[in-house]
Amino acid sequence: MNKQNFSNFIGIDISKLTFDVAILINSESTSYVFENTVKGIKAFLRLLKNQKIELSKTLICMEHTGVYSKLIITKLIEKQANLCVEMSLKIIRSLGLQRGKNDQIDAIRIAKYAAKNHEELELYKSIPELLEKIKTLITIRERLVKSKTDLTKYPKELKTFAPELGKLAEKNIKKTVKTFTDEIKRIEQEIHKLILSDDKLSKTINLATSVTGIGKITALHLTIYTNFFTRYQNPKQLACYCGVVPFEHSSGTSIRKRARVDHMANKTLKKQLHLCALSAKTYDPELNAYYERKVEEGKPKMLVINNIRNKLVHRVCAVIRKQQPYEKKTAA
Repeated sequence: MNKQNFSNFIGIDISKLTFDVAILINSESTSYVFENTVKGIKAFLRLLKNQKIELSKTLICMEHTGVYSKLIITKLIEKQANLCVEMSLKIIRSLGLQRGKNDQIDAIRIAKYAAKNHEELELYKSIPELLEKIKTLITIRERLVKSKTDLTKYPKELKTFAPELGKLAEKNIKKTVKTFTDEIKRIEQEIHKLILSDDKLSKTINLATSVTGIGKITALHLTIYTNFFTRYQNPKQLACYCGVVPFEHSSGTSIRKRARVDHMANKTLKKQLHLCALSAKTYDPELNAYYERKVEEGKPKMLVINNIRNKLVHRVCAVIRKQQPYEKKTAA
């Protein structure tokens, strides 16, 4: 964030029905509660106006809460407020050991976090409506896939111990499974149409999927979470966010733990990239040779897979930066 003289800091803790507000001015805080509705948000903005708190001189900070924060974020963006949306674990770690917890206390802590770190925080940038639509469709698709998997699992397990009952179960879920399959295909077609409707998105997805192992869904996840690959300063930073960069855990001579990824990583991207790495290991000659060589050297297989995930992130970033498709190399 550009250095700016904020005179006020506001922390917002959002739940499904309400949101708690803590206004921090000169280290003194006041707390309020509003309904998480259009009416409640208008009341919050009216409070700021009545107290002569200018949005241009105020930094508002809140946690990632998914759909619950959608209303207030949209309204604050309309009002051109200085807004930061941070991960909850990042806020907790920044403030150190804290005792007690409720929504009012959390709002105060978020306000203090904003005051303490305002020079390093990035202002929130909303993603385009097109990406919001695709994100919603991807979420529906993933839930349908999970439901289909859960439904088909039962007959398979039943067949092992009671073949006749397994056949009965399989027969009675056949139509439902077909419905799930058809709906998944329909949603994938809808996503494909949305991609083709926008030249920038279409080119971005084509570039990302030119990297062997990166599928369309993973490319879309990366595009959405990075807002067209703009929310990181370098590939390593994005790799850290994706949870594919292990960090050393040691202290003195007594603590020597295995390097591991940070818990604040994006679990969705990490999962997607794991599947991509398994595919790349099979179909990319260079990465296949790398995997075999490292395993022969005695490296743990999961460590090598994670290194491949890291390489894939760097490759995607490279093709986006150069605006040129990836050129597959043969094994050395």
